Amino acid sequence: MDLTTQWLGLTLKNPFVPSASPLSRSLDASKQLEDAGAGAIVMYSLFEEAVRAEEEGMTRFLHHQETGSAEASSYLPAHQDFPGELDRYLAQVAALKATLQIPVVASLNGVTASGWMKHATEIADAGADALELNAYYVAGDVSEEGHQVEQRYVTLLQELGEQVSIPINMKLSPFFSSIGNMVMKLEAAGVSGVSLFNRFYQPDIQIDGMRLRHALTPTRSTDALLAMRWAAILHGRVGCSIGATGGIHTTEDAIKVLLAGADVVHLCHALLQKGPGHLSTLVRELEEWMEQQGFEQLDELRGRMSQASVQNPSDYERLNYIRVLQSYDGADGVWR
Repeated sequence: MDLTTQWLGLTLKNPFVPSASPLSRSLDASKQLEDAGAGAIVMYSLFEEAVRAEEEGMTRFLHHQETGSAEASSYLPAHQDFPGELDRYLAQVAALKATLQIPVVASLNGVTASGWMKHATEIADAGADALELNAYYVAGDVSEEGHQVEQRYVTLLQELGEQVSIPINMKLSPFFSSIGNMVMKLEAAGVSGVSLFNRFYQPDIQIDGMRLRHALTPTRSTDALLAMRWAAILHGRVGCSIGATGGIHTTEDAIKVLLAGADVVHLCHALLQKGPGHLSTLVRELEEWMEQQGFEQLDELRGRMSQASVQNPSDYERLNYIRVLQSYDGADGVWR
């Protein structure tokens, strides 16, 4: 079976791409992912806040050593003698590139315009094959209008495109008022691909202590249906790459998003839970399913169930909502 796919202008041996996770912090785990069949790998995210906090803490530490002794400055180590989060990240980019044969995509989560530009340039210089923008932005200002939120993403992409020459993938949230139009704007601004969708972790409330708490909730296969729907709607309507992320655990999940029109399938929780070897299972089972269905190439099945290809395109829109409600049948004994 030919599982070759194109993503961000890169040729991958198959569509399975581990997304940003702690696995990429380890060279050994990353090599296991490659050996198990990963087509490419997205590194864990570099957070500008973490870089700034560490640098500010180191500056305070070195500065305070001088207090009370003028001669102390001549004995203090230089700031650059302490490798920080940024140094470790760039070193890991270089190490992964030297170790792996598959493409290495860095992930950046910035806050300030200068931070985005500076770190993106450094990542590109370190040798990353592409850059994923993990633009985690919550529009908490109720006076901020929708078009202003959209313009944040477009402006960021345009400015970064002037700084780096490597392909840029943007991880989007599902909360735009018109996702399709947003993707088209990003494509016009030069994006190489989009990942559908960024998962916003929600704060929780601990009612006993009446305080906020933060918890990581595992995804489920049903979470992937949102990405499947929008991959189906966008397939054939945009030229940029489409990646499906969030809730893809099984081969069936992967096949669904590929049939909808995704170019790559991103995996995270399933690999953390089952280990890198789970990739081998997914690749093998995808090949077995393709053989059963008579497909020899991945391109033959991609988009077979996109909105442009199905018999009733409205099933991806409001009509599906109506049919689902009408088809509901309560359990025996439930009052109707």
